[in-house]
Formats: sequence, C-alpha cells, structure tokens
Amino acid sequence: MAYDSRGGGFLSSLPPVTRNLLIINVLVFIATLVNEDFMIGTFGLFYPASPYFRWWQVITHMFMHGGFWHIFFNMYTLMMFGMVLENAIGSRKFLVFYFLTGLGAVALHMGVEYFQAKALLGAGNLASYNALLRTPTVGASGAIYGVLIGYAMVYPESTLTLIFPPISLKAKWWVLIFAAIELFTGVTGTLDGVAHFAHLGGMLLGWLLILYWKRKGNLYDYNSWF
Repeated sequence: MAYDSRGGGFLSSLPPVTRNLLIINVLVFIATLVNEDFMIGTFGLFYPASPYFRWWQVITHMFMHGGFWHIFFNMYTLMMFGMVLENAIGSRKFLVFYFLTGLGAVALHMGVEYFQAKALLGAGNLASYNALLRTPTVGASGAIYGVLIGYAMVYPESTLTLIFPPISLKAKWWVLIFAAIELFTGVTGTLDGVAHFAHLGGMLLGWLLILYWKRKGNLYDYNSWF
C-alpha cells in the first residue's frame, strides 16, 4: 500500500494510522504542558484500587507522556518502525495491533502491580502501598515495544544500527536483547520508575498477534481487521 506525499509535506508521507497516532500524541503532550496536574490525574493510568482510577485510563494513558524525551523517543520509534509495519500489514490490522499491544502492556503491568500491592499489604507497608495507589503510569511505550517486535517478526533479517555505539545487528536479535534487558531490569528493580513489565506485555501480545495472523494466513490481507 503506497501513499502519495506530493505537495502534502512530511506528515502526508506517513500512512494514516501512524500519522494520526503521532498527531494525537503531540496534541495531548501540548495539553499536558498547559495543565499537567489535570491531564496526568485524569488520563494517566492508576492502579484499579486507587481512588484516582477511571475506566478510560486503560486507553488514554497510551497518549500521555512524562517529558520531552519520553515522547520524542516513542514517536521517533513509531515513525521509523510503525510506518513500515503499517505499510506491510495494512492500516486496519495495524490499528488493531497497536491498541491490543497497548492493552497487553496494561494487563501485565497491572498483574505485577497486583502482586506488589498484595505483598505490601501483607507486610503492613501502608506507606508504600499508598504510594503505589497515587502513582500514575503514562506513555505509549507498551504499544511501541509491540511495534518493535512486530517489525522484527515481519522483517527479521533487516539490519539495524545504533547511533551510539555504532553496532549493527539483525532486527530479530535486537528485539531479543531489548526483551532480555526489560526482563532483567524489571525483575531486579533497576531503573526504578520505568514500567518494564508493560514493555514486556506489549512485546508478548505483539508476538502472539503476528504469530496468529501468520498461521491464519491473513497477515498481509489489507481488508481484514483481525
């Protein structure tokens, strides 16, 4: 599926779902800069037992970001890999893929938080438990990690090179390295404040979805939603 960018500028060169996701994320980020407390408190994702939790947060938190570099790297990755994946599997399927991987990220993240909350209550650590209830989760990273593994499954032999250090590896190996890093940092508590298991949840759902569509034989069917 090709997109004609003549006369339309940079955004018109992006396929529609990638383009609109980019625009919405940037607009929401600008709104967050204007009124951070309201935006984070209303649309960030809180643990379900929290008084701040609202049902829509399982979706809206995917469009929230905690700072410039957070949104920059997420949107850069979306543009670099999302547009390629969307062109390969079609916009309909990519839309389903993006949001389901985001929900997969929520599911694993919330599951881990459940066991954390249970352990804190069991130990009588009410201060840490209350801190968990007050801490929001924001970012598109779960879906972005889903996009990364989706790209690697569709183009496993493509070579990717880091800017620094300038190391080149095939996409399938980079994804395995990223997954191992997220698992290690999540289990050990390294880089506290990062939702490592949300990243892993997005990758797991992405892997399952691409595997499902490959076995069903409609991965490249542009007309199918699922």
